[in-house]
Amino acid sequence: MTLLVVGASGYLGGEVCRQAVAAGERVAGTYHSGRIEVPGVEAYRLDVTDRAAVRALVARLRPDAVVGTPYRYGQWAVTADGAAHVAYASAEAGARLVHVSSDAVHAGRPEPYADDDEPEPVFAYGAAKAAAETAVRAIDPGAALVRTSLIVGDERSKQIRLCLDALAGRATLFTDELRCPVHVADLAAAVLHLACHRYAGPLNVGGPDAVSRAAMGRLVAARFGIDPAGLKTPTLAASGLVRPAQVRLDSSRAAALLPIRLRGIRELLAP
Repeated sequence: MTLLVVGASGYLGGEVCRQAVAAGERVAGTYHSGRIEVPGVEAYRLDVTDRAAVRALVARLRPDAVVGTPYRYGQWAVTADGAAHVAYASAEAGARLVHVSSDAVHAGRPEPYADDDEPEPVFAYGAAKAAAETAVRAIDPGAALVRTSLIVGDERSKQIRLCLDALAGRATLFTDELRCPVHVADLAAAVLHLACHRYAGPLNVGGPDAVSRAAMGRLVAARFGIDPAGLKTPTLAASGLVRPAQVRLDSSRAAALLPIRLRGIRELLAP
């Protein structure tokens, strides 16, 4: 299989590349301002907001499957328009598409979200991710849309770095902002399986533990042997920030479909 990973310089994109190369696949990856650090990947600089450039690269490579991971927080043209350009080029080339979305498309509620729940974004990033989903589904109804949560792993993970910053007094972690963190290796394995599968539509791929950001910070403290006494843990409700609070993903469909065990954050960060 020839696999194209759009956004291969990112944390998830890099892990998808690593696993695909290890499996013996031909892997091409794109980057914009970062760099691809995985040996064996054919690297191409690409601006996903340039529709013609996206089409030209996909037509040149003729991949069997495309994994779309690019996003830029606060930039609609990358997150939404870029996803549409990747979907159009993939469909034009007859490539299987796995689009990586986010739990940010939801408004937040006490009950878990099912795979087929419609997006109801409440902030700009969530709206951009929801628009990306709408474009992908309109262009390629056979594409898989992976809705995931906080991506964790080692210290290169943005979410782990945020917790370490909070433990050092440089950030805050809210007690009422709940998510279902997933390990980058588990998520990448799920994405690669879907690249060879005919599943179409949204699929929740999150970890089984729903935890607050503050609770995750304490788990990181225990894992790294850091005193959590100085951790700032206010509430999202009192902060004035507009973004979803409780977003629990019901990933039972993914657990039954995928040959991968999605590990929970408590297991992943056990001391």
